[in-house]
Amino acid sequence: MSALTKPDPPDASLLRPLRIHEVCMRDGFQSEPIFVLTDRKVELINALSRTGLSKIEVTSFSSPRAIPALADAEEVMRRIDRVPGIEYAALVPNVRGAQRALACQVDELNLVMSASPSHNLANLRMTMQQSLAQFADIVGTVAGQAQINASLSTAFGCPFDGEVPDSQVLGLVQRFVDLGISRVALCDTTGMANPAQVRRLFGAVIARWPQVTFTAHFHDTRAMGLANALAALDVGVIHFDASLGGLGGCPFAPGASGNVCTEDLVHMFEAMGRPTGVDLERLLTLARSLPDIVGHAVPGQVMKAGPATRRYPRSEAATAAAPASDRAQHHPG
Repeated sequence: MSALTKPDPPDASLLRPLRIHEVCMRDGFQSEPIFVLTDRKVELINALSRTGLSKIEVTSFSSPRAIPALADAEEVMRRIDRVPGIEYAALVPNVRGAQRALACQVDELNLVMSASPSHNLANLRMTMQQSLAQFADIVGTVAGQAQINASLSTAFGCPFDGEVPDSQVLGLVQRFVDLGISRVALCDTTGMANPAQVRRLFGAVIARWPQVTFTAHFHDTRAMGLANALAALDVGVIHFDASLGGLGGCPFAPGASGNVCTEDLVHMFEAMGRPTGVDLERLLTLARSLPDIVGHAVPGQVMKAGPATRRYPRSEAATAAAPASDRAQHHPG
């Protein structure tokens, strides 16, 4: 390169820090058959608050009869430490839930509806028009007291209705924007998305509504969660929902399994040179505590294998490469 030639400036999109939103406490724990004790929830949230995450979805202000695993929503929300720079969010299903959340000074209210009629009926027992009307009522109730995010479930496919046309998703996003909502998550509720579809749909919404903050919410049902996250990143998404240990699912979607795993997602982005601001080692320590909390193994991979930067003593490599007969000599039984 000539001394007079200046290098091309770095792509501005590569300089933007990625924002990781932790949803294990709500999306993960709501699907567990056991009730995680309030003390343990508070302890885990306080620890997660010190890992560098951008947002934590703490709980759901749903009826305790509907989601008994999160019946302690008020107590958890009031007891957690509020670390500066982190948003504390909660799902709210209706106006009453929004009022309860506002009383606990929640930073963001997460509203949920589906992009497909059948899943909306199964999950919320409402038509899509009823859900949109309820969104309007909640927006009016909040009146700027907190941020509002609209999560659009089954945006990439429905287990009942099958393919969801892009035009249907775009039409619903327009309805959200018309209500004054400027944060929207497109959710792959049952892991039906593929990277080409993700690029197409996120590319379309980002181009049409550049003023809206879009979040990618993927499930790993068919082992495409990380691939889909990478596809979303490629078209400019910088906000990602993820669940510690890969916990999660949807009680009203047949075949749905856990969310994309937080520590696996962070590991991938950091290995690519895309900073997340998240302390991976702290996150891994917390992920390894999850089996004791929920009483079963969890899907996360990096927590088991360790990060790619992990190194082993050369003696272990030599032992692994030796014939079985030789290894027996090195490891007398």
